[in-house]
Amino acid sequence: MKTETYIDRIERRAYIQIVLLLLFYTDTESSAPRGLTMNEDHIVDEEIKVDICRTMATLYRRGLISATGGNVSARILGTNDFWITPHAIFKGELSASDLVKIGLGGNVVEGSKKPSIEVPMHRAIYGKRPDVNAIVHAHNPVTLGLALAGIEIQPVTVEAAFALGNVPVAPFALPGTEELAKAAVRHIVGVKAVVLQNHGVVGVGSDLMTAEATVEKLEEVSIAQWVACGLGKPLPIPRKYIETGKRLYEVS
Repeated sequence: MKTETYIDRIERRAYIQIVLLLLFYTDTESSAPRGLTMNEDHIVDEEIKVDICRTMATLYRRGLISATGGNVSARILGTNDFWITPHAIFKGELSASDLVKIGLGGNVVEGSKKPSIEVPMHRAIYGKRPDVNAIVHAHNPVTLGLALAGIEIQPVTVEAAFALGNVPVAPFALPGTEELAKAAVRHIVGVKAVVLQNHGVVGVGSDLMTAEATVEKLEEVSIAQWVACGLGKPLPIPRKYIETGKRLYEVS
Protein backbone atom coordinates (compact mmCIF):
# COMPACT_ATOMS: atom_id res chain seq x y z
CA MET A 1 0.00 0.00 0.00
CA LYS A 2 1.37 3.39 -0.99
CA THR A 3 2.30 5.65 1.93
CA GLU A 4 0.58 9.04 1.80
CA THR A 5 3.15 11.83 1.57
CA TYR A 6 2.86 15.38 2.89
CA ILE A 7 2.29 16.63 -0.70
CA ASP A 8 -0.46 14.05 -1.16
CA ARG A 9 -2.18 15.43 1.94
CA ILE A 10 -1.97 19.02 0.65
CA GLU A 11 -3.45 17.95 -2.69
CA ARG A 12 -6.20 16.02 -0.90
CA ARG A 13 -7.00 19.04 1.25
CA ALA A 14 -7.31 21.23 -1.87
CA TYR A 15 -9.64 18.63 -3.38
CA ILE A 16 -11.78 18.63 -0.23
CA GLN A 17 -12.08 22.42 -0.35
CA ILE A 18 -13.20 22.28 -4.00
CA VAL A 19 -15.80 19.63 -3.20
CA LEU A 20 -17.09 21.79 -0.34
CA LEU A 21 -17.60 24.74 -2.66
CA LEU A 22 -19.33 22.59 -5.27
CA LEU A 23 -21.63 21.05 -2.68
CA PHE A 24 -22.56 24.45 -1.28
CA TYR A 25 -23.20 26.30 -4.52
CA THR A 26 -24.55 23.53 -6.76
CA ASP A 27 -28.11 22.23 -6.61
CA THR A 28 -29.68 20.25 -9.45
CA GLU A 29 -33.19 21.42 -8.55
CA SER A 30 -32.57 25.03 -7.54
CA SER A 31 -30.11 27.79 -8.32
CA ALA A 32 -30.15 28.92 -4.69
CA PRO A 33 -27.33 27.84 -2.37
CA ARG A 34 -28.27 24.90 -0.18
CA GLY A 35 -27.07 23.93 3.28
CA LEU A 36 -24.83 20.99 4.06
CA THR A 37 -25.44 18.19 6.50
CA MET A 38 -23.56 14.90 6.54
CA ASN A 39 -21.24 15.91 3.71
CA GLU A 40 -20.32 19.12 5.50
CA ASP A 41 -19.61 17.26 8.75
CA HIS A 42 -17.33 14.84 6.92
CA ILE A 43 -15.42 17.64 5.23
CA VAL A 44 -14.97 19.53 8.50
CA ASP A 45 -13.61 16.37 10.10
CA GLU A 46 -11.19 15.85 7.22
CA GLU A 47 -9.96 19.44 7.44
CA ILE A 48 -9.24 19.06 11.15
CA LYS A 49 -7.46 15.75 10.68
CA VAL A 50 -5.27 17.11 7.88
CA ASP A 51 -4.31 20.09 10.06
CA ILE A 52 -3.43 17.82 12.99
CA CYS A 53 -1.21 15.65 10.79
CA ARG A 54 0.51 18.74 9.38
CA THR A 55 1.09 20.11 12.87
CA MET A 56 2.64 16.87 14.11
CA ALA A 57 4.93 16.69 11.06
CA THR A 58 6.09 20.28 11.71
CA LEU A 59 6.75 19.63 15.39
CA TYR A 60 8.74 16.51 14.51
CA ARG A 61 10.86 18.34 11.91
CA ARG A 62 11.59 21.11 14.40
CA GLY A 63 12.72 18.66 17.07
CA LEU A 64 9.91 19.53 19.46
CA ILE A 65 8.65 15.95 19.65
CA SER A 66 10.29 12.56 19.25
CA ALA A 67 9.23 9.73 16.94
CA THR A 68 6.36 8.63 19.16
CA GLY A 69 6.20 11.49 21.66
CA GLY A 70 3.82 14.42 21.97
CA ASN A 71 0.17 14.71 21.07
CA VAL A 72 -2.18 17.17 19.42
CA SER A 73 -5.94 17.56 19.45
CA ALA A 74 -8.53 19.88 17.92
CA ARG A 75 -12.12 20.35 19.00
CA ILE A 76 -14.93 20.18 16.45
CA LEU A 77 -16.68 23.52 16.72
CA GLY A 78 -20.19 23.36 18.08
CA THR A 79 -19.72 19.89 19.57
CA ASN A 80 -18.11 18.24 22.58
CA ASP A 81 -15.98 15.97 20.39
CA PHE A 82 -12.33 16.36 19.49
CA TRP A 83 -9.82 14.59 17.24
CA ILE A 84 -6.56 13.47 18.84
CA THR A 85 -3.38 11.76 17.72
CA PRO A 86 -2.85 8.04 18.39
CA HIS A 87 -0.66 6.36 20.97
CA ALA A 88 2.78 4.91 20.13
CA ILE A 89 2.70 5.57 16.37
CA PHE A 90 5.38 7.48 14.43
CA LYS A 91 4.28 11.11 14.63
CA GLY A 92 6.32 12.45 11.73
CA GLU A 93 4.11 10.92 9.02
CA LEU A 94 0.62 10.50 10.43
CA SER A 95 -2.33 10.07 8.10
CA ALA A 96 -5.93 11.10 8.73
CA SER A 97 -6.94 7.47 9.30
CA ASP A 98 -4.57 7.27 12.28
CA LEU A 99 -6.51 9.83 14.31
CA VAL A 100 -9.20 9.11 16.88
CA LYS A 101 -12.35 11.09 17.66
CA ILE A 102 -13.07 11.39 21.38
CA GLY A 103 -16.20 12.57 23.15
CA LEU A 104 -15.78 14.99 26.04
CA GLY A 105 -16.79 12.13 28.32
CA GLY A 106 -13.73 10.21 27.19
CA ASN A 107 -15.46 7.67 24.94
CA VAL A 108 -14.07 6.79 21.51
CA VAL A 109 -16.52 8.09 18.91
CA GLU A 110 -14.58 7.14 15.79
CA GLY A 111 -11.25 5.57 14.84
CA SER A 112 -9.56 2.19 15.12
CA LYS A 113 -6.26 3.20 16.74
CA LYS A 114 -5.54 3.52 20.45
CA PRO A 115 -5.79 7.23 21.34
CA SER A 116 -3.02 9.14 23.09
CA ILE A 117 -2.68 8.35 26.79
CA GLU A 118 -3.03 12.09 27.41
CA VAL A 119 -6.76 12.08 26.59
CA PRO A 120 -7.58 12.92 30.25
CA MET A 121 -5.49 16.11 30.06
CA HIS A 122 -7.02 17.22 26.76
CA ARG A 123 -10.54 16.49 28.06
CA ALA A 124 -9.89 18.45 31.24
CA ILE A 125 -8.54 21.50 29.40
CA TYR A 126 -11.45 21.59 26.94
CA GLY A 127 -13.86 21.26 29.83
CA LYS A 128 -12.25 24.14 31.71
CA ARG A 129 -11.51 26.44 28.76
CA PRO A 130 -14.44 26.89 26.35
CA ASP A 131 -12.29 29.40 24.45
CA VAL A 132 -9.77 26.67 23.59
CA ASN A 133 -10.33 24.65 20.43
CA ALA A 134 -6.85 23.19 19.97
CA ILE A 135 -4.16 21.75 22.25
CA VAL A 136 -0.53 21.01 21.39
CA HIS A 137 1.55 18.96 23.83
CA ALA A 138 5.22 18.88 22.83
CA HIS A 139 8.55 18.13 24.50
CA ASN A 140 10.44 21.39 23.88
CA PRO A 141 13.98 20.49 25.00
CA VAL A 142 15.31 23.93 25.89
CA THR A 143 12.09 25.09 27.56
CA LEU A 144 12.09 21.93 29.64
CA GLY A 145 15.78 22.35 30.42
CA LEU A 146 15.21 25.82 31.84
CA ALA A 147 12.36 24.54 34.00
CA LEU A 148 14.52 21.67 35.29
CA ALA A 149 17.15 24.22 36.29
CA GLY A 150 14.53 26.28 38.12
CA ILE A 151 14.71 29.15 35.62
CA GLU A 152 11.44 30.89 34.80
CA ILE A 153 10.66 32.13 31.30
CA GLN A 154 11.31 35.88 31.30
CA PRO A 155 10.11 38.59 28.89
CA VAL A 156 13.48 38.75 27.16
CA THR A 157 12.00 39.11 23.67
CA VAL A 158 8.98 40.82 22.12
CA GLU A 159 7.43 37.40 21.54
CA ALA A 160 7.85 36.50 25.20
CA ALA A 161 6.38 39.77 26.42
CA PHE A 162 3.42 40.13 24.07
CA ALA A 163 2.70 36.75 22.45
CA LEU A 164 3.33 34.43 25.38
CA GLY A 165 2.95 36.30 28.64
CA ASN A 166 3.18 34.34 31.86
CA VAL A 167 4.22 30.67 31.45
CA PRO A 168 3.65 28.77 34.73
CA VAL A 169 5.26 25.44 35.62
CA ALA A 170 2.97 22.62 36.76
CA PRO A 171 4.45 20.12 39.23
CA PHE A 172 5.39 16.66 38.02
CA ALA A 173 2.72 14.01 37.65
CA LEU A 174 2.80 10.74 35.76
CA PRO A 175 1.82 11.00 32.07
CA GLY A 176 -1.71 9.98 31.21
CA THR A 177 -3.02 10.26 34.75
CA GLU A 178 -5.89 12.27 36.20
CA GLU A 179 -3.30 13.84 38.50
CA LEU A 180 -1.50 15.31 35.50
CA ALA A 181 -4.79 16.46 33.98
CA LYS A 182 -5.71 18.29 37.19
CA ALA A 183 -2.27 19.89 37.47
CA ALA A 184 -2.39 21.09 33.86
CA VAL A 185 -5.89 22.55 34.28
CA ARG A 186 -4.96 24.41 37.48
CA HIS A 187 -2.09 26.14 35.70
CA ILE A 188 -3.59 26.70 32.23
CA VAL A 189 -6.29 29.11 33.43
CA GLY A 190 -5.76 32.56 31.93
CA VAL A 191 -2.56 31.67 30.07
CA LYS A 192 -1.53 30.38 26.65
CA ALA A 193 1.05 27.82 27.70
CA VAL A 194 2.20 25.80 30.67
CA VAL A 195 5.34 23.76 31.31
CA LEU A 196 4.81 20.27 32.70
CA GLN A 197 7.80 19.71 34.99
CA ASN A 198 10.09 16.83 33.94
CA HIS A 199 7.81 16.22 30.98
CA GLY A 200 7.07 18.85 28.33
CA VAL A 201 4.87 21.81 27.44
CA VAL A 202 1.23 22.46 26.56
CA GLY A 203 0.11 25.25 24.27
CA VAL A 204 -3.54 26.13 23.70
CA GLY A 205 -5.41 28.34 21.27
CA SER A 206 -8.68 29.15 19.58
CA ASP A 207 -7.40 27.17 16.59
CA LEU A 208 -4.62 24.75 15.79
CA MET A 209 -2.30 27.28 14.17
CA THR A 210 -2.44 29.48 17.27
CA ALA A 211 -1.69 26.59 19.63
CA GLU A 212 1.17 25.39 17.41
CA ALA A 213 2.62 28.90 17.15
CA THR A 214 2.53 29.26 20.94
CA VAL A 215 4.59 26.10 21.43
CA GLU A 216 7.10 27.13 18.75
CA LYS A 217 7.44 30.68 20.13
CA LEU A 218 7.97 29.26 23.61
CA GLU A 219 10.96 27.25 22.44
CA GLU A 220 12.40 30.20 20.48
CA VAL A 221 12.19 32.41 23.56
CA SER A 222 13.73 29.68 25.71
CA ILE A 223 16.67 29.34 23.35
CA ALA A 224 17.31 33.09 23.45
CA GLN A 225 17.14 33.11 27.25
CA TRP A 226 19.38 30.03 27.50
CA VAL A 227 22.03 31.64 25.30
CA ALA A 228 21.84 34.85 27.35
CA CYS A 229 22.28 32.87 30.57
CA GLY A 230 25.34 31.16 29.14
CA LEU A 231 26.99 34.37 27.98
CA GLY A 232 25.93 36.72 30.74
CA LYS A 233 22.71 37.86 32.33
CA PRO A 234 19.38 38.05 30.44
CA LEU A 235 17.97 41.57 30.09
CA PRO A 236 14.16 41.45 30.25
CA ILE A 237 12.07 44.10 28.54
CA PRO A 238 11.24 46.78 31.15
CA ARG A 239 7.79 46.41 32.71
CA LYS A 240 6.62 49.86 31.58
CA TYR A 241 7.15 48.89 27.93
CA ILE A 242 5.33 45.61 28.43
CA GLU A 243 2.25 47.35 29.82
CA THR A 244 2.35 49.98 27.08
CA GLY A 245 2.84 47.34 24.42
CA LYS A 246 -0.11 45.29 25.62
CA ARG A 247 -2.38 48.30 25.28
CA LEU A 248 -0.85 49.28 21.93
CA TYR A 249 -1.09 45.79 20.40
CA GLU A 250 -4.34 44.88 22.21
CA VAL A 251 -2.75 41.87 23.88
CA SER A 252 -4.49 40.40 26.91
